[in-house]
Amino acid sequence: MSDAISLASSLPLPVPASEGDETFRHVPYKRQGLKSNFNKSLKIENSTENVVPYQALPVQGPLISLNYTPALAVLEPDHLHKEEYEARTTKVLLDYKAKLQERTKHHMGYPYNLDFDYGALEGLQKFSINNLGDPFIESNYGVHSREFEIGVLQWFAKLWEIDSEDYWGYITNCGTEGNLHGILVGRENHPDGVLYASKETHYSVFKAGKMYRMPTEAVNTLPTGEIDYEHFRMRLRANQNKPAIVNVNIGTTVKGAVDDLDRVLEVLTEEGFDEDRFYIHCDGALFGLMIPFVKQAPMVTFKKPIGSVSVSGHKFVGAPVPCGVVITRKEYVEALSSDVEYLNSRDATIMGSRNGHAPLYLWYTLTKKGYEGMRKDVEKCLRNAHLLKSMLEKVGIKTMLNELSSTVVFERPLEESFVKKWQLACQGDIAHVVVMPNITLDKLEVFVQDLIQSRARVSVAAMKQIAADARAADPEADA
Repeated sequence: MSDAISLASSLPLPVPASEGDETFRHVPYKRQGLKSNFNKSLKIENSTENVVPYQALPVQGPLISLNYTPALAVLEPDHLHKEEYEARTTKVLLDYKAKLQERTKHHMGYPYNLDFDYGALEGLQKFSINNLGDPFIESNYGVHSREFEIGVLQWFAKLWEIDSEDYWGYITNCGTEGNLHGILVGRENHPDGVLYASKETHYSVFKAGKMYRMPTEAVNTLPTGEIDYEHFRMRLRANQNKPAIVNVNIGTTVKGAVDDLDRVLEVLTEEGFDEDRFYIHCDGALFGLMIPFVKQAPMVTFKKPIGSVSVSGHKFVGAPVPCGVVITRKEYVEALSSDVEYLNSRDATIMGSRNGHAPLYLWYTLTKKGYEGMRKDVEKCLRNAHLLKSMLEKVGIKTMLNELSSTVVFERPLEESFVKKWQLACQGDIAHVVVMPNITLDKLEVFVQDLIQSRARVSVAAMKQIAADARAADPEADA
């Protein structure tokens, strides 16, 4: 039988910035001697409810169940009586709404904040709002939301400490587009550069390397998911004569690990890479928007020699459509900018047409919550993540919770139906819950109780199988 993995222990609950702090200002990051006990199994203290043993055995290779989506046929109005057509159309939409409500109720595994209300913006849905082209230069198409987009960009520029005259950015269609743009800017400024990214980096970064035909180095990671700095150093030495385009993770996809930007910069300097020989893109899809509101968090700031930062807008902020934000230095984006007469604007974005509703959603939420509201959401997520970790440990389930993270990693449930019900993200023998503002204590309690029952069913089934095998081997076993 394969050995069960050893999940690393987690660090103490990070301290959120207090109400009196300038919450968008970063505090210099120091580890202060905190260490994770990598490769050590967690000890469950004072636990009397260790219902079942460790269940998730290592999975060999990716385990993907190909659940193909069935088609919902388009109704032809001419083929049905008007009353029947309207009744069937109404039923389809009502059934779909009920499905969305049920799926939202049991959503735990992906980093989406489902707690939002954009009722005040409903009247804008009848407009085709398109921010095509450069957000700072209006095109001839007048139905746009550029003023809202620039307002959101200014908010993020302030968060990441870059002056208005020095930055350029735009609201993307998703976090992947932000990564594609950041890596493209790096490639255009260093055409012969080598892309470096840890093996636990989001797949979109490696997609960028493939799309742009860049030589790519996949760097090993530490048990927490953080980049292995010594292996990074070795790969730099192997490509000493090539510029370095480095992806720094501000929260990895599966474990929520944060690469130490200062450490990455130290390694680059020690290996002889001056600032004109490297470009750093920070992928902050989820945690890039949380970390600025946590004391002792690593500084993600343009006061350091980074090239770009991207985040997802539909994750921590929450939105009914996927969206994101990417900010880079104005001097860098000139390498890929060009004038387009057809637009009467400039082209420096990945996409041509861009969703003009997304800036409205982001502007509305940031205006309603402000920096203080965002800080409170961060505090809630970190607190509930530690509560979930404690709940799981209390019933004998091994967990890992990285410093500065709200991603709780635990043993992959063996019941596929349970994984599907709670929409868990799994990799190998681990699964995770990403605690977002919409996940309440009540929801965590229901989830853990359901998980306990799932594990009990697996254990009972295994016990019965042993008995059945014994009877098959010896028909007189019960005699």
